[in-house]
Amino acid sequence: MAGPLDGVSVIELAGIGPGPYAGQLLADMGAHVTVVERPGGGFAGSGLPSVDRRGKTSIVTDLRTPEGTKIVLDLIKHADILIEGNRPGVTERLGVGPEDCLAINPRLIYARMTGWGQTGPWAGRAGHDINYIGLTGALQAMGKAGQPPAPPLNLVGDYGGGSLFLVTGILAALHAVKTTGKGEVIDAAIIDGTSSMMGIVYSLHGIGQWEAGRETNLLDGSRPFYRCYETADGKYMAVGCLEPKFFAQMLEVLGIDAADFGGQYDLKYLRAQHEKLEAVFAGQTRDYWEQKFEGSDACVTPVLTYIEAASHPQNVARGGLKQSGPFIHPRPAPGFESRALRTDFDIPAKGSATRETLRNLGYDDAMIERLLANKIISD
Repeated sequence: MAGPLDGVSVIELAGIGPGPYAGQLLADMGAHVTVVERPGGGFAGSGLPSVDRRGKTSIVTDLRTPEGTKIVLDLIKHADILIEGNRPGVTERLGVGPEDCLAINPRLIYARMTGWGQTGPWAGRAGHDINYIGLTGALQAMGKAGQPPAPPLNLVGDYGGGSLFLVTGILAALHAVKTTGKGEVIDAAIIDGTSSMMGIVYSLHGIGQWEAGRETNLLDGSRPFYRCYETADGKYMAVGCLEPKFFAQMLEVLGIDAADFGGQYDLKYLRAQHEKLEAVFAGQTRDYWEQKFEGSDACVTPVLTYIEAASHPQNVARGGLKQSGPFIHPRPAPGFESRALRTDFDIPAKGSATRETLRNLGYDDAMIERLLANKIISD
């Protein structure tokens, strides 16, 4: 069945991280996404196989040439969305900036993904996820007290504060353009998105229930009922029984007397409660505890590797992670009850759609051969 974005055309200027992932989310929902890749190798836009390329088509053209710029502008004439993740000013210098593109397609949604944003004194600086979330206060809040902050992979900044906010802006703009007929330029900055997600921290701070130190707050591992515990086999269980009724169930399954253990939110018992739970969980394997807590509402669950996650019954039941070629593919998310999303997970070879795309734009074979000979394009 067609996805909810069937018929939507997206041009994605090749990059790494949050831009391509945003393109993947749109492709998963049925959009036709064409990745414009640069010639040659290199890390950024190298065309290496990856999950975030699934469901897309790929062309190769050299945007540093007038002919390459013309090809992209020809694509823009028929596109709904363009995604780019360059530093501010780069696409303008290449001749495919917002003014260039909106001049030929006033309905275009021009979606810009950066770390620092399009404005401000740091707008032109290089950076990566760890730098962006470091500037928001999120990174400082993660990890153990007395140790350096622990990077949460690149999930919080690149994908949480970046891709998801970019897609939110794109979907909002798609709705608006239906009524106004006017396109939009979206300035999605990872620092803005990550700061937005920090609302709960600012809320708790505002009522005196959060402080800047690590391992001193409700959700940062300082509480015995919200942290991970090592098991006898060197694996871990995640404990998240915030509510008293779930906390009581955990103690019951563990065989711990609630009266001896002390009140859940009584801070004077924290050290003793940590030590007690550490000793209990260390006494058995992760599989043992997983079975003990099966069917319980204690909010105690195994900590799996990303490979183990693919075979967990809950993920299997939802088709959550499937092997396709060399990759484990997460299912398209979110799901839609009225339609099934694509599950073919084809990953295009770099430039595999160059010829076909140019033919669809009206380029004849002689023009295509000339562009190939001059290394403006490749296939």
